[in-house]
Amino acid sequence: MTIKQYNDKPLSHLSYAIVSNGKMAIVDPARNPQPYYEFAEENKAKIVAVFESHPHADFVSSHLQIHKETGATIFVSQLVGADYPHKAFDEGDEIKMEEITFKCIHTPGHSPDGITIHAVDDATTKEAIFTGDTLFIGDVGRPDLREKAGNMTAKRKELAQAMYKTMTTKFNHLSDNVWVYPAHGAGSLCGKNMSDDTTSTLGNERIGNWAFQEQTEEEFVEEILEGQPFIPSYFGHNVDINKTGADNFKTSVSDIPVQLTVESFDADAPIIDTRPQEAFKANHISGSINIMARSEKDKVETWIGAIIQPEEKFYVVLESISDYNEIVSRIAKIGYESQIKAVLTLGQTQFKSSDNFDYTDFKQNPDHYTIIDIRNVSEFEDSKKFDSAINRPLNELRETANGIPTDKPILVHCAGGYRSAAGSSIIKRILPEAKVYDLSEKINDFN
Repeated sequence: MTIKQYNDKPLSHLSYAIVSNGKMAIVDPARNPQPYYEFAEENKAKIVAVFESHPHADFVSSHLQIHKETGATIFVSQLVGADYPHKAFDEGDEIKMEEITFKCIHTPGHSPDGITIHAVDDATTKEAIFTGDTLFIGDVGRPDLREKAGNMTAKRKELAQAMYKTMTTKFNHLSDNVWVYPAHGAGSLCGKNMSDDTTSTLGNERIGNWAFQEQTEEEFVEEILEGQPFIPSYFGHNVDINKTGADNFKTSVSDIPVQLTVESFDADAPIIDTRPQEAFKANHISGSINIMARSEKDKVETWIGAIIQPEEKFYVVLESISDYNEIVSRIAKIGYESQIKAVLTLGQTQFKSSDNFDYTDFKQNPDHYTIIDIRNVSEFEDSKKFDSAINRPLNELRETANGIPTDKPILVHCAGGYRSAAGSSIIKRILPEAKVYDLSEKINDFN
């Protein structure tokens, strides 16, 4: 049994290809299936199965496209009520692929329809579990996403209780030597305390994962519901897409209008400017929102999906047309590519520049500013940077910015400088007459 892990770092999404004697299965595939096809070709393997651990909220899966292009059977729990061609794979079911036996364990908690795929290599006795969003390294999946998950809702307390039962009963028959392969790692919004490690063993998790420790159901439920990250707007939208099956990836990202070297522009929808902050501050179309996409460390897809609503149209500004494939593909990972009205690059026109910020004046007279902290509520409560700061989380800012006082200049900050670029531009868009400044990376002077 050969297992290859794929790590989509901006979303902290982990997917897998499993090969045995010329046959290949895929677990929780990303939106672009090309890497799996290339791996199958390298191994002279035919893709025969795609396992979906549950309908994902944080990314769009390519399971339907893989089925159409390879003939692979999609295996998913019947509890999903999937609208695409599939074969039900539920508790006690087994599937043979050459020397591997895949067994299904129903593991609700993150979602009511979640399954874990238990793979046993009959030749080497190696065992692995592909745990989806149930068991992570050091944590378990959050149980509060399905309350607002489009058409597939479930209550958080009931799912938290289900996760307790899963963790206390569903893995007991497996040995400590079984490898654990989750669908997410540290940085994902599907959990709160995940390890930087992307694989582990069941034995290590039984020792180090809080969810395996002896505790009452009440204690478990209280811990798992406490301090979960915010839920981006796009999560429920993605659950619905994944239940139906997404459109072809290449077709979706190639059919978007392009307008190059724009010299004037009348926007009838929000503009997402993905250029670096310096370029944005020097010149941008009035009302643009600066969500930077400088590298994979910049979570542009997450923040577009948090700030822009499902079905809401928007424009995308690129620094260079050579960035088109990279950035549009990242937007497609959350199923928002169909919402892009056009991709733009700017010409030589001076549209709008940001107000110059006197950092020395702020350090000497912080009380002369209205300080807006756009971190999440839990971050704000854990460590307040300025006593007078007002908390307005970035994902809610388009709805709350109107209530920000404008009698003083407005100073925006986050934790490290990335989010404040978006936050300050949103506030300026909503309060165009206000003086709005971005503390940016200088927030690090106050840590």
